Amino acid sequence: MPFKKEKQPFIKVLSIILVVVVVLYAARIFSLQIINAKEYNTAAAGIVNRTSVIKASRGEILDSSGRKIAANRDGYDIVLNSAYLNKSQQNSIILELINLCNQHGCAYIDKLPLNITGGFQFTDDASAVAKLKKTLGLADYATPENCFDRLVTRYNLEQYNNETRRQIMGVRYSMEIAAFSIAAPYTFAEDISSSLMLVIAEAGYILNGVSVEITPYREYAVTDLAPHIIGSIGPIYEEEWQKYKEKGYSYNDKIGKSGIEAWAEEYLHGTDGEITYKVDSKGKILEKKVTKAPINGKTVVLTIDKTVQTVAQEVLKSTIKEMQSKGGSVTGGSVVVTDIKNGAILTSANYPSYDMSTMSKEYNNLLANPHKPLLDRAFQGVYPIGSTMKPIVAVAAMQNGKYNYGETIKCVRTYDYFDDYKPECMHYHGSINLKTALSKSCNYFFFEIGRRVGINSLNSYLKDFGLGVKTGVEVNDSAGILTEYKNDSGNTIQVAIGQLNAFTPLQLSNYTATLANGGTRYKATLINSVVAYDFKETYLTNQAQVVESVNISPEILAAVKEGMLSVTVDGTGSAVFADYPIKVGGKTGTSQTNSGADHSVFIAFAPFDNPEIAVSVVLEHGSSTFGVTSVAKAVLDSYFFPEEEKNVDIIPNTLLQ
Repeated sequence: MPFKKEKQPFIKVLSIILVVVVVLYAARIFSLQIINAKEYNTAAAGIVNRTSVIKASRGEILDSSGRKIAANRDGYDIVLNSAYLNKSQQNSIILELINLCNQHGCAYIDKLPLNITGGFQFTDDASAVAKLKKTLGLADYATPENCFDRLVTRYNLEQYNNETRRQIMGVRYSMEIAAFSIAAPYTFAEDISSSLMLVIAEAGYILNGVSVEITPYREYAVTDLAPHIIGSIGPIYEEEWQKYKEKGYSYNDKIGKSGIEAWAEEYLHGTDGEITYKVDSKGKILEKKVTKAPINGKTVVLTIDKTVQTVAQEVLKSTIKEMQSKGGSVTGGSVVVTDIKNGAILTSANYPSYDMSTMSKEYNNLLANPHKPLLDRAFQGVYPIGSTMKPIVAVAAMQNGKYNYGETIKCVRTYDYFDDYKPECMHYHGSINLKTALSKSCNYFFFEIGRRVGINSLNSYLKDFGLGVKTGVEVNDSAGILTEYKNDSGNTIQVAIGQLNAFTPLQLSNYTATLANGGTRYKATLINSVVAYDFKETYLTNQAQVVESVNISPEILAAVKEGMLSVTVDGTGSAVFADYPIKVGGKTGTSQTNSGADHSVFIAFAPFDNPEIAVSVVLEHGSSTFGVTSVAKAVLDSYFFPEEEKNVDIIPNTLLQ
């Protein structure tokens, strides 16, 4: 019987393993040569992807009717792109750009805090100097010469003279601290002239890695319109860089520095896009593609009415100049207009003021100007408010039962209630009631009812009406000066006629609006809404916010308003308003100062029967009431009787307010 050899189990296992291995190798080869061939060929060639930034436009700022206040225009920047820049030639290319900028009168960016004119020395920017030493790895005690020598070596500048070395190293250092790379192109110069743009564009074959890019730049429709409110933009300072870097900003970005530009930075700043470059091992760009479109900043719509704002600025300026030409001592002033029904600020004008287009160049002169044009008098200037305080005193006295409407008080000019303090009224008014006391602004009358009320109660009402407390407005404002005095002192009667304390024109306007609407004090605001750049989406609609409700009975309110109407009909404001076509409630005031002529103050609301707006005007050392009432009349004219349509230059597809 023949012997039959059986197959061993391990041979079967080996056969299976061999088949599996062959299949896996085949699959791998197929993957390498067919499926992922392009990817592996790219890697073999050293091809990598690099991304660069596409700048987004800053959001715009509009007035309440959609008219542009702060917008954008196209400008030209000189940009160095690392992907194209020949590193061995970058010093010569930078020097060529410097010479071109000098020839065309265009500034270029140089953030090196080191000067060599008149000897080696650091600039006054201590933080920038400290960063320079840290970047160069030098000790804190390193001298300017030490830094200069290290920079010469660091950037291979030995072949040049010291002046040229300083020029080139200024740019090279600025590039270094900006983390210049393919992912972060470097802006060499901003907003250059069109003539320089053409020269660089034509020299592209020589200036490898240099391009001229169109960049959005801030532009103000009227460069002197409400500059204190609109504010300014500027570079990111050294001490701010880390914070903004974490938010995704690039080193050369501009940010809001003051005003609405600063408050609305989170809305106005857009989201940059990206362009992706495919670069081979030799640095050659094989392909570029926009992989993330930029998102422009949002549009901020203000409550400011451009028409009324313009008139207020012009009439304030012309009135002050005319008063000065006639020997008056007035030095400045402000106007604020508030919407009575919601606290929106329609106008905030200051004089003297400044032009946003020249502010940077003129900053030192503006700062040194004794008349303080940089001061936002409307929001931060504090003044004793004089007799414009009296309507509050009247409300407090009647609401607390310290004066009964219809009661007469006899003004004998000298108020002799106190043994050691006997202030005087401006005139002998005789026996008068509240209406006449407001109309003629009798100090004696308010000395008496103010004393009856007492300082504690007066201060409480001042706060209720928003005097001595912040208004809540989006930009910086002052709380004013509200001092707590002893109840039994003569200070009480001085407070009752608007002395000793000091408040802002914004607070005055807000207080007048509160009185006119029956006691509802709203948060002051400059913001109407925030919408998308293309107006297709709304992100914020500012609703009226009540911060205080003052308890005023309808009868007391009517009595005080009647007295304020009398001011403009036959009282201290009648010289300007006696024949005005609509009824206006008002109150004039003069307030003593530590030196110089008195300040002149006026508050008003109109129309009297159905109030819409409140106005406050302050003229520093204005002396008389005629100037402030004239300014107020022109502002009321611009609101109620505009000579031209408000909705000009409106933005398409926007809702008019």
